[in-house]
Amino acid sequence: HRVLIAAGILVLFSVSAIIFGHSTGIGTMEGQNGTVVQSRELRFADRADGAVLVYDMAQQRQVDEIAPTTNGFLRVVLRGFARDRQKQQVGPEAPFRLELWSDGHLTLEDPSTQRQVDLSVFGHTNLEAFARLLTVGQTSP
Repeated sequence: HRVLIAAGILVLFSVSAIIFGHSTGIGTMEGQNGTVVQSRELRFADRADGAVLVYDMAQQRQVDEIAPTTNGFLRVVLRGFARDRQKQQVGPEAPFRLELWSDGHLTLEDPSTQRQVDLSVFGHTNLEAFARLLTVGQTSP
């Protein structure tokens, strides 16, 4: 029971932080310094059972599967981006860009809506949910 309450609080905090950042610009990457040292274009797709499928656009294949009811922070961030896409009538096929910057920040950008979020401001555990997607399922060239 405590775990569900804690998970609910985490999701509520994450949603609040994303809304706050989106409306104020605090925690977003406006005025970003540094250069991109690693980047990956990803597409996310919801499966009927609640899983989120992750596709690498360069490899043109699925590289990960986020199990249903896991990774609440990742899901909240993606829902926020999906809402922006719906408002701007952008479909789910367009990729997102996950970028690691020379100053250590990790950002998720939606080039189709120009929205970018600094994932580093949400703490190490939440950051790791996205950081692992930089390399998961990669094959050698």
